[in-house]
Amino acid sequence: MISKNKVKYIRSLEMKKFRKADQVFVAEGHKLVGDLLGAFECTYLAATAQWLDQHTSVLHSAQLRHTEIDEVSEDELKRLSFQETPQQVLAVFRQPQWSVNLNEVASQGLCLALDDVQNPGNLGTIVRVADWFGIEHIFCSQGCADIYNPKTVQATMGAIARVQVHYVNLEEALKSLDGSVPVYGTFLDGENMYEKELSHQGVIVMGNEGKGVSKEVEACVDERLYIPNYPEGRETSESLNVAIATAIICAEFRRR
Repeated sequence: MISKNKVKYIRSLEMKKFRKADQVFVAEGHKLVGDLLGAFECTYLAATAQWLDQHTSVLHSAQLRHTEIDEVSEDELKRLSFQETPQQVLAVFRQPQWSVNLNEVASQGLCLALDDVQNPGNLGTIVRVADWFGIEHIFCSQGCADIYNPKTVQATMGAIARVQVHYVNLEEALKSLDGSVPVYGTFLDGENMYEKELSHQGVIVMGNEGKGVSKEVEACVDERLYIPNYPEGRETSESLNVAIATAIICAEFRRR
């Protein structure tokens, strides 16, 4: 039987201050946990007998040699889980520590920069979009949602294993770029992106769900883009969801 202290500890990781203190995060479900086991150090794993029986090779692998593992019942898993319907397994992983230079990676390929994207689901979906389009680095302002929020981790659908998310002073990071790295941003008064020449490298800035790109970050943008609605001039929604807009922008960059 799992201890009350263990339940209390896992549940505490829903809060950022406790995740930050221990530098860990929680993932749930056989698909997500399976994707992350090979990418991050697993410190704790709780799973049903069925899951453990089906993953004996994983349990005896070197990557779980120092992992605390508990067999739990469905009811015990519900006490640990952040989901309405737990999926057989929950794991605690160590947060990775990356040190990356924006200018270096943006001069070699496309990167995303997120300016205060605050919805955990949007952030997780954007990470998933980046993974689909081969974008390996996302630079977030300090006002963005926490990538290690359980809702964000779940929304990445495992893409967090392949896309590195960095928290920076976004204005300073963009100002540090040399002149050869283009910075694109999306604005209602931008140029039609389908008629604009697009690069295979650089930074694509996406703004806050309600306020868009801040004035400070906007000043760092070289190329202003607009996703046109169809047909042009038709009365339509005021704006697109930031995750959907990111997918459209990334698809067009890759199509070129």
